[in-house]
Amino acid sequence: MLTIQAAPGYFLVERRTIINHRTFEFKSNDGVKLFGRAWLTTRKKPKNVINLVHGLGEHSHRYAHVAEAFNAAGYHLVAFDLRGHGLSEGKRGHAPGFIQLFDDIQTFLQESERKFGLEEAPFLYGHSLGGSLVINYCLQRDPHLSGVIATAPALSLVSEPSKIKLLLAKGLAKLLPALTISNDLETNFLSHDQAIVKAYQDDALVHDKISFKLALDLYEWGKTALDNAQNWKTPLLLMHGTADQITAHQSSKAF
Repeated sequence: MLTIQAAPGYFLVERRTIINHRTFEFKSNDGVKLFGRAWLTTRKKPKNVINLVHGLGEHSHRYAHVAEAFNAAGYHLVAFDLRGHGLSEGKRGHAPGFIQLFDDIQTFLQESERKFGLEEAPFLYGHSLGGSLVINYCLQRDPHLSGVIATAPALSLVSEPSKIKLLLAKGLAKLLPALTISNDLETNFLSHDQAIVKAYQDDALVHDKISFKLALDLYEWGKTALDNAQNWKTPLLLMHGTADQITAHQSSKAF
């Protein structure tokens, strides 16, 4: 039996072979090769497809335990590694901005529909950075979906940057947008269980990088989502633990 353990802001996956697991590759609209995974339910009549966008610094395979739960409930789970993450191309921790990531999500949804689509409109699920991305993507693009799931969306961080740091980030995002620094994630906040923390630290596909452009967009688009929450149209399940010390649960409540 697989033990499912979740941590505030991030998930741990216990790696093992899953017989209904498939991988695929596709290209973004600007030619970056992106890596995808699908975990397909063995039920004869799948209920729907859930498309997942992971968090900062991690990758899609960390959600195998989530896939197992959805598969058991009769759903396909399809995910991809964001550019600069996991097995996708791109400088580690960098993206040209949220607009390009919206394009990547759109391309991913099209690829998922082509390969695994069913009659019903799919679901879109985002965690942490992925949560902010899917919320803002839906506000900006209004895609045809059955619903959205957002867990611990990074609409704001528990520790807000100072005005000086914010001004510096804005300047560097213009001058050196692809320059990366540590994302300063405190891994001990991931879980009270040190075995889970160590597994995250030992994962070769996990990194702690973020570029000035991506960091600035993460900050600014979080505020954009909050400012435009009244325009939300899609059925939404939003979950956020109040003990989260990475992403601010108060922002999820405000949204």
